Amino acid sequence: MQKLLLLGDEAIAQGAIDSGLSGIYAYPGTPSTEITEYVMNSKEAKSGKIKAIWGANEKTAMETALGMSYTGKRAMVCMKHVGLNVAADPFMNSAITGANGGLIVLVADDPSMHSSQNEQDSRFFGKFAMIPIFEPGNQQEAYDMVHYAFELSESMATPVLMRVTTRLAHSRSGVARRELKAQNEIKLPGNLKQFILLPAIARRQYKHLLEKQGKFIENSENSPFNKLIDHPDKRMGIITCGIAFNYLIENYENHHVTHPVLHIGQYPLPDKMVADFYNACDSILVLEDGYPIVEESLRGFMNNGKPIKGRLDGTVPRDGELNPNIIARALGMNDTRGKDIPSLVAARPPSLCKGCPHIYSYDALNEALSSVSKGRVFADIGCYTLGAMEPFNAINSCVDMGASITMAKGAADAGLVPAVAVIGDSTFTHSGMTGLLDAVNDKSNITVMILDNATTGMTGGQNSAATGKIEAICIALGVEEDHVRVINPSPKYHEENLGIMKEEIEYNGVSVIIPRRECIQTATRKIRDEKKKAITENI
Repeated sequence: MQKLLLLGDEAIAQGAIDSGLSGIYAYPGTPSTEITEYVMNSKEAKSGKIKAIWGANEKTAMETALGMSYTGKRAMVCMKHVGLNVAADPFMNSAITGANGGLIVLVADDPSMHSSQNEQDSRFFGKFAMIPIFEPGNQQEAYDMVHYAFELSESMATPVLMRVTTRLAHSRSGVARRELKAQNEIKLPGNLKQFILLPAIARRQYKHLLEKQGKFIENSENSPFNKLIDHPDKRMGIITCGIAFNYLIENYENHHVTHPVLHIGQYPLPDKMVADFYNACDSILVLEDGYPIVEESLRGFMNNGKPIKGRLDGTVPRDGELNPNIIARALGMNDTRGKDIPSLVAARPPSLCKGCPHIYSYDALNEALSSVSKGRVFADIGCYTLGAMEPFNAINSCVDMGASITMAKGAADAGLVPAVAVIGDSTFTHSGMTGLLDAVNDKSNITVMILDNATTGMTGGQNSAATGKIEAICIALGVEEDHVRVINPSPKYHEENLGIMKEEIEYNGVSVIIPRRECIQTATRKIRDEKKKAITENI
């Protein structure tokens, strides 16, 4: 079969297409975004009429994928790790409903917080939900796991979690494809009450989930993704999880590790394999990219006096992603990191793009608030979070998607007036609308700025669910129409914008200001694409 050079994300996407995928749903979030984009741009996916949709948020995406699974077709839902917090309600309950068509919940974790608020490890969510978890160690394994995971999901009537990390998601390797599998036909559940989680039904479904646990473990014991690589020197055994195996073998000539290695790619943990490995070795070193989940399990049910090393005892740092140098130190080898590369240019922190409309929104906002004390602007997650940086110093919070409006409301409730919320157009429809409804219902004295650049800019310019709808949504939620103001964030209109901001900040109630101008990056791309199209048509 064809061999392709693919990112880990792309390998997952191609694996899903080749496995008979019928629908993929997501909200863009680094490092997961490229999976859905790959399917959207795939000619095979288009010819197969595979649905590839950006949802308003991860919860709606998860629920839509569950609906497709209900029909017997294969579905995937993709998100980054903090997105699983948003999707947690349907995710946890899907373990109780079970699946009909294969259902993969793909979550991309971000150890070291390259573009995230925390380092949470999604394996905990999978364990919490008591469903099978897959964690690939390389791109080929990621591709193959998707096929296997869909089959397991359908054979055991359960959703499965597939967890990757940033380094695997965004690195490339050759991937050998399999033959394209036909999509499933519609076939509704044999039990049409399976997905009705009324307490009486949910209690029965929960018992079914508990009954499956032994089968899940048995499957892990026999999984091709859980492998023992034996070695006669049993003084120390090494357990690797996912991509940690690659970091380990890079420290050895020809990748021949001089210790026995148990590589884990599928969970729940294969109890017998782990117990046999523990009993055969004098000590254990656990290498996992993320939280010490496996290490904690070992300490919990096998801590019979043998040393267990890893993140908990400091052999491996408690925070950040792994790399070959960290593992070399854990093995007592010389640090292979080498010397720092000399700095030839001054460090450049991230900044708003030249000509970005957010620049002019912050300029006006800072001036509008210049007569009151600082610390009154609650922001959100998006490109505009860079308003925290020099030269703006314009915002004072960034916690989670949608928190700007509700934090501003809480501050106003405490007596901090004026209080201003800054939120992007995509983030507003993701999880800001309910906060605005709370503010309207309580007649809160806050001003909400919805920065509308007509795209989801931070993750590469995906479509925004809010485009063309923001004013109507705000008015429908109860904001007085006279206090929903649209402005053009550009230097030309600075004085006019400043006057509107001052008026609405002084208004005693909920007001909304919508600075609206297209993202400079998407506008530039459109112009470039139009020029290419014109050139092509004239050839």
